[in-house]
Amino acid sequence: QNGTKKFWDFMRTHDSVSILIFNTSRQCFVVVKQFRPAVYMCEIERHHPQVFENQDKQSFTSLENPLPAVVGVTYELCAGIVDKPGLSLEEIACEEVLEECGYRVSIADLRRITSYRSGVGVTGSRQTLFYAEVNDQMRTSGGGGQPEEGELIEVVEIPLGESMKFAYDETFPKTMGVIFSFMWFHNNIAPKLPKK
Repeated sequence: QNGTKKFWDFMRTHDSVSILIFNTSRQCFVVVKQFRPAVYMCEIERHHPQVFENQDKQSFTSLENPLPAVVGVTYELCAGIVDKPGLSLEEIACEEVLEECGYRVSIADLRRITSYRSGVGVTGSRQTLFYAEVNDQMRTSGGGGQPEEGELIEVVEIPLGESMKFAYDETFPKTMGVIFSFMWFHNNIAPKLPKK
């Protein structure tokens, strides 16, 4: 328009799956906690904006007092990218539950909740959300992801009774997927649970 060039931010990436896992043995959600470099860098910029003032130069200013790594840690649903040709979304979801959280689930154990666009500001990729109920007998390992792929994942259990408080507690940095899926569970699954 009027000879003015417009530039869009766009990054090609894979679609992904995420899984809301509920352990019926202990009445808790199983989520993962991991370090995210992008979250860490946002905190660096917020606390030390001078680091980014000269970003057109070859090197960033080094920080004398770097922030602790914990500021880059987030709570997330078990998830993974869709990058294995020939595998269905369900098969990839089952692999991720085993790798990240240590539970062996089958395709029959999965319930598709919905799919939506994630990273709409930059990637626009599609994420498909599943629900899986597990129990203690289905746990075959401690999970933790694949360290050789740079994954350092901690498995965390959120008790059902504390889940909505957790969802809205801003002191626990989390993804929107955690909040949405907990709300979905409370609307769709919790009313059908046996009363104590």
